[in-house]
Amino acid sequence: MSIDWITVAAQIANFLVLVWLLKRFLYRPILDGIHAREAEITNRMQVAVKAKDQAEATELEYHNKVQALNVAQSEMTETIRKKAEEQRDALLADAHEKMNLEQATWQAQLDAQAQDYATKLHNAGAAALLSLTRKALNDLADETLEARMAHHLVQQIKPMVKDLTHAAGQASGAVITSRDPLPKVTQDALTAEIKTLLPDIAVWFETDEQQPPGLVLRVGGAQVDWTTASYIDGLDAMITDQLAKNPDMKAHSYEH
Repeated sequence: MSIDWITVAAQIANFLVLVWLLKRFLYRPILDGIHAREAEITNRMQVAVKAKDQAEATELEYHNKVQALNVAQSEMTETIRKKAEEQRDALLADAHEKMNLEQATWQAQLDAQAQDYATKLHNAGAAALLSLTRKALNDLADETLEARMAHHLVQQIKPMVKDLTHAAGQASGAVITSRDPLPKVTQDALTAEIKTLLPDIAVWFETDEQQPPGLVLRVGGAQVDWTTASYIDGLDAMITDQLAKNPDMKAHSYEH
């Protein structure tokens, strides 16, 4: 059998032409499509990976924010609790202080009322005592009592001679006043005593029914009293002074 090399060459040429045509118009578009598809898939995969990474980052950020929010909420709750406790303690301390102040004020008022009551009680008692003493002295007063007072009057003016002399100034006489007339013996004794102390002063005697029992000596601008009234006034001053010096005695007396 003989080979037709022209036919073979033609067939080979046709085959090559067919291969070129297939590659040119069939395989190339298919390969380009495959490459494009692969590129698109790769691109989509990259986008998906990015989206996944972004989603994971977003989820992590969300969890971090939730955790931070929980921490902030816990801290805020703790802060609110501490502030509430501090405010409660401050309110309790303020209430306690006000209660102590009110109690102290109330106690001070009670003490003041007690002292005031005790003072009034003592003053009333002292006034009653002084009134009874004054009445008793007035009832018991007689010439003998005034004669004894004359002697005490001299004893009282002895330390005051210089002051009486200075107070007498240009005065030439001294007046001794009594409620009732003094006996002549008493007048003479009293005049002698005063002349011994004040030799340049004349002495005369007067009576005053309104005067309390006792004697009053007037020399110039000076006056010396020795009467039941002056005695009561001295007793009153002594009682008042004792009450002022011993305030605790008032409260003690009130408690009993």
